[in-house]
Amino acid sequence: MKKNNKLRNTIFLSALALVIIVSLLPLYVKKALFYTTPDIDDYKIFANRVIKIGDYEPWQKSEEYNKHQIPADKLHDIEKLKTVALFIAQDNKILHEQYWDDYDENSISNSFSVAKSIVSLMIGIAVEEGKIESIDDPVGKYVKHFNSEKNMKLTIKDLLTMSSGLNWDESYSSPFSLTTEAYYGDSLPKLINQLDVVETPGKTFKYLSGNTELLAMVLSEATGKNISDYMSEKIWSKIGAHNDALWSLDSEGGFEKAYCCFNSNAPDFARIGQLVLNKGSWKGQRIISERYIEESFTAASYLKDKHDKPVDFYGLQWWIAEYKGHKVPYARGILGQYIIVIPDKQAVIVRLGEKRSKKKIDHHPTDIFTYLDIAFGMLK
Repeated sequence: MKKNNKLRNTIFLSALALVIIVSLLPLYVKKALFYTTPDIDDYKIFANRVIKIGDYEPWQKSEEYNKHQIPADKLHDIEKLKTVALFIAQDNKILHEQYWDDYDENSISNSFSVAKSIVSLMIGIAVEEGKIESIDDPVGKYVKHFNSEKNMKLTIKDLLTMSSGLNWDESYSSPFSLTTEAYYGDSLPKLINQLDVVETPGKTFKYLSGNTELLAMVLSEATGKNISDYMSEKIWSKIGAHNDALWSLDSEGGFEKAYCCFNSNAPDFARIGQLVLNKGSWKGQRIISERYIEESFTAASYLKDKHDKPVDFYGLQWWIAEYKGHKVPYARGILGQYIIVIPDKQAVIVRLGEKRSKKKIDHHPTDIFTYLDIAFGMLK
């Protein structure tokens, strides 16, 4: 009996200690422990700001629309990664679209780091408008904290090329990392304003989500608008999107999670791909300068990666692959969200889903080559 009482007391005290420890944790850590991992439907757990549409322009369908079946082995591969949407367009027309798990052409999904490429496009527009003088401007010109002796050498271009040298912790597994705090926390500007330059900017490629969040702060200061409204005004309302998009916020009425968390559907994401495929124009209307698109899709080869090799895989917040003789710029998110552009085929691929390959070849997740192979089997 005494042993049982001792055991019960030990369990009670352990449980009490755990409750006390958890109660003392920061709120963002509690959220991280509760939700465990990010999900493509996380817009449901965050406050959001609406990115409003303009006039809807339906996609035209190719004469070959959905006449090509995905080969069985490729279908097995992409379904294993829990694909929910695959959309392929060529020559401004839908060639193939397919949905899984109750998703359809209107289903909203988080794009995660695809949002980084969208932020880059808005930077290009702000430069063209003269709101930002140049991407060579110091960040401190727009965000006061970075107008200090140790941070003054940091430029907008350093942020765009992921070579800021900031002391950001890009860890996805730790509930205590800055990335976790950014995702589940409630004050992104405060978090970013705690950062400092600790390595020489413009020298080494180091992928940091904080870079994009800081770009969003630059945009907001330069334009006097939140980035959702700026996105709606300058891009979303002009490219015929069918549905309003959502940008998740750090708090109700707060700041956008700019490095991630732009939520939309496959056909509307494909319009972003079509816009850059059109070199920044839409139906004859110039939206982004062609020069900026070209620079975005040009590797920042003056930088070195962690292996001290020239960066041939990243431009201005856009990834760049070479595959089977094709140059393939693309935006990507951590769970296999992709907007893929194949300029010499005048084609766009959008893939949304819950997983991506853990294996990489030359900095590119290998599943991207699966989606490219599927498309090449259908494209003219």
